[in-house]
Amino acid sequence: MYEVNQVGEKSYYINCPAKIGVYLADDKNVYIIDSGNDKDAGKKVRKILDEKGWNLLGILNTHSNADHIGGNQYLQQQTGCKVFGGGIEKAFTEYPVLEPSFLYGGYPCKDLRHKFLLAKPSEVTDFSDESFPKEIEIIPLPGHFFDMVGFRTPDDTVFLADCLSSKETLDKYQISFIYDVAEYLKTLETVKSIKAKMFVPAHAPATDDVTELADVNIAKVHEIADKILSVCSEPICFENILQRLFSDYGLTMNFEQYVLVGSTVRSYLSWLKDNGKLDINFEDNILLWKQI
Repeated sequence: MYEVNQVGEKSYYINCPAKIGVYLADDKNVYIIDSGNDKDAGKKVRKILDEKGWNLLGILNTHSNADHIGGNQYLQQQTGCKVFGGGIEKAFTEYPVLEPSFLYGGYPCKDLRHKFLLAKPSEVTDFSDESFPKEIEIIPLPGHFFDMVGFRTPDDTVFLADCLSSKETLDKYQISFIYDVAEYLKTLETVKSIKAKMFVPAHAPATDDVTELADVNIAKVHEIADKILSVCSEPICFENILQRLFSDYGLTMNFEQYVLVGSTVRSYLSWLKDNGKLDINFEDNILLWKQI
């Protein structure tokens, strides 16, 4: 863990739970892509950079999930580097309480205000700023989160953030977090059409071809959607839908999984309703979902 792997002439990644990209701008100066899940991750990154004799110019954040921005504050305070982000992700990175609040749908209780869902805030410079490295291509990858992006470095390495999960991850967790199902599926189709020498997803092995893995992720989305439709063959409330999915997939409920999977299931319900496959009805002041 936290080994440095070279994947291009100037591109590397640090192997950790959410891979951290490294772009070598010149002999001594680097940008990293995301920063790990907490202060400890930031410390490990700084140690690696120091050992390599690399100076950190900036952090390019793909999106604002805590496991990707958790090291921002430490590294920014220690090195004075800039943190770059855009859109809604910039706001969530500056005000990280937005993530657990969004997931829970209200003020998050203490059980949800921990480093896995609530990162430390950092000062963010917009991607449009003149100081952003212009040789880096920003690739929109919405769906998993609001305004998630990937990055292409000059040696044709593409860092794909969280738009792909490995088959092993899908088999283990079954229902991966998705904010917007329609946009996520569009992103996966887009990723299949991207050409690059190397792809580095945050939660899957680096590879020179992501087509097959993208199809695996697409198939999983449709599998989950079909299961939800089956569960909704008779009118059913959200809590019972969630219970059925956890039971059918052999998942274990805890507060963190309740908000992460629960938010994702709500997104599936919205997508299925918008596509005319589900409808709602209120009975005894309870919202019920029903397959059309």
